[in-house]
Amino acid sequence: MNIGLISHDAKKKLMQNFCIAYRGILAKNELYATGTTGRLIEEVTNLSIHKYLAGHLGGVQQLGAQIENNDIDLVIFLRDPLNPKVHEPDVNNIVKMCDTHNIPLATNLATAELLVRALDRGDLEWREMYK
Repeated sequence: MNIGLISHDAKKKLMQNFCIAYRGILAKNELYATGTTGRLIEEVTNLSIHKYLAGHLGGVQQLGAQIENNDIDLVIFLRDPLNPKVHEPDVNNIVKMCDTHNIPLATNLATAELLVRALDRGDLEWREMYK
């Protein structure tokens, strides 16, 4: 499965901790991330991540293109709903694309954990048929 990882600045540490906790599951999949998020995850987990540009430099659009082509099976976008910065990626476009292509999306830790555990159980294998 192809997993997209994005996080706002205030959630980058949370994303690192999430990836440490679920490293075993994530390692069995192809990971794609915006530049800074991907680099930070690699530093603490040694997971192999396909990194795009930083989110505000076009990385979100690069990931969005993969979503548009139905090449991503799951997206985890840990966002800061209370204090988004002007330079940070807009979650609305990612939500719209995921909804259009029936791609499971988590925007908070609770949902991210549910989706990763479902992935591990094989509950997302329907994505293979959907492609």
